[in-house]
Amino acid sequence: MGQVLASIQDRFHGKQWKERQIRKISDKVFDRFKDDLGERNLTFEDLYIAVLIIYNDINKHLPGPHNDPPSKEKLKYMMQKFDWNLDGLLDREEFVEFIQALTADTVTAVGRNLVIALIIAPALALAAKRATEGVPGVGKAVKKVPNSIYASIVTLAVILFQKDGEDYEAYE
Repeated sequence: MGQVLASIQDRFHGKQWKERQIRKISDKVFDRFKDDLGERNLTFEDLYIAVLIIYNDINKHLPGPHNDPPSKEKLKYMMQKFDWNLDGLLDREEFVEFIQALTADTVTAVGRNLVIALIIAPALALAAKRATEGVPGVGKAVKKVPNSIYASIVTLAVILFQKDGEDYEAYE
């Protein structure tokens, strides 16, 4: 029972951490935009630039493949959805909720790719190495390759495969 509660608590803190990080990023980007009167409400053009800045930061700071920003059409639809006061602009709180919704899939995909690249791929590589060590002809060569090199090569191949798979999905 204690392990279940600890797991739930860890997930809760993880979600809070993610939301705090997104809030910090959103506030930082939002503060870059002001009109002549010093008010900070984003027009669609401002919002589009803000999203490009955020995706640029995501691509610079998070490992894994490049994440493309959404289309203008999707952003227009989402802006209408998150413009709660219907003034055609997004205020700070609307913008934060907008960015949290927009980046939810991106953060999940990056996390999934990290788990695959850092945990699953090396473990599978070492299991495959052990399995092939007994194969006649190939086994002797496989035994000579250090585990760290073998795991690194297989992990690199998995990362490249992930990247190619995402590029393929973008064309469908």
